[in-house]
Amino acid sequence: MKKHFTLVAGIALAVALVLGTMSIKTSNIQAATTPFSDVDQAHWGAIAITQAVSKGYVDGYTNGTFKPESSVTRAEFVKMVVSAMVLETTPTSGKWYSEYVDAASTAGLYEATDFNNNEEAWTKVITREEMARIAARAIGETTKEEDKWMYLATKTGLIKGVSTGQIAPNGLTTRAQAIVVIERILSKNRGASLDVDKYAVGSAEIAWHGTNIFTVMPEMWVTTERELKQARKSVEEMWKEERMTITSKDGLYQAKLDALIAIDLDDPNDPNLGLIKPINTLKWFNHHPNTENHLMVKDQKNSYILYFKGRTIFNKDTKRYNPNTTIKFRVDGFDSPDRNAFFDNGVLNATARLYRDSSYKLDVPSVIIPKTGTIQNYSDLAIRLQTPAGGFWFSESIILRLEGLNKEK
Repeated sequence: MKKHFTLVAGIALAVALVLGTMSIKTSNIQAATTPFSDVDQAHWGAIAITQAVSKGYVDGYTNGTFKPESSVTRAEFVKMVVSAMVLETTPTSGKWYSEYVDAASTAGLYEATDFNNNEEAWTKVITREEMARIAARAIGETTKEEDKWMYLATKTGLIKGVSTGQIAPNGLTTRAQAIVVIERILSKNRGASLDVDKYAVGSAEIAWHGTNIFTVMPEMWVTTERELKQARKSVEEMWKEERMTITSKDGLYQAKLDALIAIDLDDPNDPNLGLIKPINTLKWFNHHPNTENHLMVKDQKNSYILYFKGRTIFNKDTKRYNPNTTIKFRVDGFDSPDRNAFFDNGVLNATARLYRDSSYKLDVPSVIIPKTGTIQNYSDLAIRLQTPAGGFWFSESIILRLEGLNKEK
């Protein structure tokens, strides 16, 4: 990339900065003047591009363009991050990017396990997931789980979705995207609070450990400080991803929970609403045959739905293990304070199963949980997978168990 600045362009940049275009919150973007013919004032990255060029860690092209939609290689992104963060570099006799790679390695932004340290690897276009990893490290985030970097980057506001609920981890990074992310890194390191795309965080959480419950309904999954200190983990880390597969005692049945997806019924933009459409025909079950047809989910907006997206891997004994059950599950800890109101009057004050055509078959793999009005009795907050068989052959896998705040001692 070659520099292309004129006196007029420099003045325009200075004016833009004086006028307060330093904000990087995309929800409040104001018009930004840029010296590039292909970046107009309405471009979503105009402010960040203007700031980046003024700081000198990226340039335009000699023909007066910036090419915001052009792809960025791993080497180019690392160079921009290192330059923007003003990390110390030492010139080398190697490739043009070698000094920046060395600086990135010293700062912990790049590790040899990420990808090979050779020209073939560094000249590849950087993916959004790789960008997220470097960005998260740049603000001090750490993890040993390779699929957690996008979650850390979205949760801190560094990365946003390419559309509602779409994080495109394998998507290629453009110059505009790279610049916007780097400006967010700089802002975060200055102590600023960034806007967070909750739908992107939810999708990144699913990609990390198979659920988004801690993003969509965090106020429902809480526990005591004592338990957190004992576990030395956050609540999110108490989710046991390895227990999302259940195998029967005799080895003849196995099922897999691919994802447990929380849906907010009060959010019309929730990207996972499509999993339960059409909502007007969806019912919740209170075990009372005289009222079940009138208990409609669409009337319970102040609620969450947990959708168990799962499958049977194999069932070699359909007489013992119910073949009509794709995956069997149970949610504990959200109990009714008035069981008569729940069973006799159809008041949703506890966890309830969903169905569409048959309450007997419970043909929708979901439960509904009201946001308020439940109590936690003697059971822990728990999510369980179970084998569809009784007696000796029954077994379960507990994916999450929390003491909770209201458990009676």
